[in-house]
Amino acid sequence: MALPTPAPTNTAVVTGASSGIGADIARELADRGHGVTLVARREDRLRDLADELASRVRVEVIACDVGDSAARGGLFDEVDRRGLTVDILVNNAGIGTIGSVTKTPVDDEIAQVRVNVEAVIDLTTRAVQQMVPRGRGAILNVGSTAGYYPFPGQVGYAATKAFVRTYTEGLRAELAGTGVTVALLSPGPVRTEFLKSAGMDERKFADAFPKSLWMPSREVARAGVDALDGDKGSVIPGLPSRLSTRLLQLVPRRFLLPLLANQHPGLKRDLGRDRSAS
Repeated sequence: MALPTPAPTNTAVVTGASSGIGADIARELADRGHGVTLVARREDRLRDLADELASRVRVEVIACDVGDSAARGGLFDEVDRRGLTVDILVNNAGIGTIGSVTKTPVDDEIAQVRVNVEAVIDLTTRAVQQMVPRGRGAILNVGSTAGYYPFPGQVGYAATKAFVRTYTEGLRAELAGTGVTVALLSPGPVRTEFLKSAGMDERKFADAFPKSLWMPSREVARAGVDALDGDKGSVIPGLPSRLSTRLLQLVPRRFLLPLLANQHPGLKRDLGRDRSAS
């Protein structure tokens, strides 16, 4: 098994664990006997999840904004102060802008880079430097199918997830044979709080993409943990998402990008016109 064996003093640090995929990954790990350290900005939500899981495993709650370098820098030290060893790291925390870059605040564009890219590099580097000398550990980075091609309407978000994909694949090759497992989870559309946080009407967004692509958060989480446990390296949950992602990679960019731009509801909202008429 590629996941480390659960132990009382070992923990799985899960960022973005207050809702959605992160919360469900924590549930999946707890179901398999792993203690979890829940990390997010909203401590009240973390405590609700901790109450749910506490009868099964040891659960720790650490309120931390991983987009804040100072707060993030003390995260592993706090885990250590609680007498725990980070055996599993799940970089799930993610935010994103939706719509035209002509409308989105600069601070929001930069914030998604800090959370989706900078925090992944920071926490992964810290984890690797602890895990490799021990000869065991597992890291799961949560990307997106949007990271497989440019995505007009979410250009910054897709670029950050393209980084996560490339970074994770390279890291996996680099750490081969060290005892540290690395995997990439790339979901398609999932009904979480992501769209609401990005200011997008979920119904309009859902109508723009085939219903077959949407997956429940718990199934996505299970696919990610299974990828670690089976040392699969990379997984796109759901056959429709896998097929559509591979197909879109084959379409020449000069045809693909106008098609994606034309259908994205965020661009229709921000540009205030039907792009197909342009």
